[in-house]
Amino acid sequence: MLKTVAAGAVALFVTASPTGYAQAPSGDGASPYVAIENEPPPKLIVDPPLAAALTQGIVWIQYRVENVRIVPVFGTGALNVSPRVGHLHIHFDDLPWLWADPSGVNTIDLAGVPPGQHKVRVDLVNANHQIFPECAMCSQTVTFTVPETVSTAHPH
Repeated sequence: MLKTVAAGAVALFVTASPTGYAQAPSGDGASPYVAIENEPPPKLIVDPPLAAALTQGIVWIQYRVENVRIVPVFGTGALNVSPRVGHLHIHFDDLPWLWADPSGVNTIDLAGVPPGQHKVRVDLVNANHQIFPECAMCSQTVTFTVPETVSTAHPH
């Protein structure tokens, strides 16, 4: 009887997700204790900026990823980690530089953005700073307009 109860408890805490990762019932993602065989490709979902913030010159772009953990782990040695790890490269208005975001806070935050049309490109990259080759949507661009009525002082 005790074995049956214990097996039932384990089944409650670890379930198979639609993405193929063993995950907690809350949907928090892959277990760090289990290597994943034949991982499904990573996926990046990027939303348009929150409109209310644009009127203040603030750009909040929410995103989420699937089948990859956003963590500050870099280098060739991390390419074979399971569950797979990665981070974001964020490009603003075709400037020649970018910034890497390994935080996983799920929101890109820009303040003091001047009025006019802008774009942000978000790349989901592996620990070696390369877009995942098996990912069809790991580079997405969001375009938006900051209204002319924006104050130059930002409330951030």
